[in-house]
Amino acid sequence: MLTAAAWAGLAASTLLLGAALGVSLRVTKRALGLVMGFGAGALIASVSFELTEEAFDLSGGVPLALGLALGALTYYVGNLLIDRIGPTEARADSGLALLLGAALDGIPESLIIGLSLTLGGSIEVAFLASVAVSNLPEGFASATEEHQAGVATRTIMLRWLAVVVVSAIFGAIGFTLFDDLSSSAVALTEAFAAGALLTMVMDTMAPEAFGDAGRTTGLIAVAGFAFAYFLSVAT
Repeated sequence: MLTAAAWAGLAASTLLLGAALGVSLRVTKRALGLVMGFGAGALIASVSFELTEEAFDLSGGVPLALGLALGALTYYVGNLLIDRIGPTEARADSGLALLLGAALDGIPESLIIGLSLTLGGSIEVAFLASVAVSNLPEGFASATEEHQAGVATRTIMLRWLAVVVVSAIFGAIGFTLFDDLSSSAVALTEAFAAGALLTMVMDTMAPEAFGDAGRTTGLIAVAGFAFAYFLSVAT
């Protein structure tokens, strides 16, 4: 159980590393847009090859469709709440939306990491690497957005630390509980993460990236997609 928590926390720790870089580096709007575009491409690759495909292979189309819908709606509603009760600054709102997406993605991913240890006794290196790589630009972009909007560095880092701690806890939960769950429940969990991630990419990351970096966003997104894909097939 402690091993599962440690692996899940390690995968999520790149969120914290990205956040630390985001609050400590002076980044232009264009550079931030390029980072977000790269991250968006990497996340789409993760959704395609690590989450959606595996969910379909496990249990077919119905749990996949249900999980995608639940994940998308959860992020959508959470983002609406951020718009209504969150900070008035657009940059801070965007940063919080990215934080929400990372949490909705990180919890199911941590459950899956715990599950893989339960079922096979070892971590899928490709999945772990894909999670770690895609997390870094998520944390960086969110922290930079909030920092530029005037949110205190301590507040930003504590938020991301909380996500890492919660991810570690859910890694342990996945290890202890998922052994008794059906393949449909596992597929639903993976599809939920995929739905939340894809909605975040299209609602938050892609528009922000295009607004900051312009037409170059598409090219850098393809680079991020290719990087994450080749990482997954090489590990």
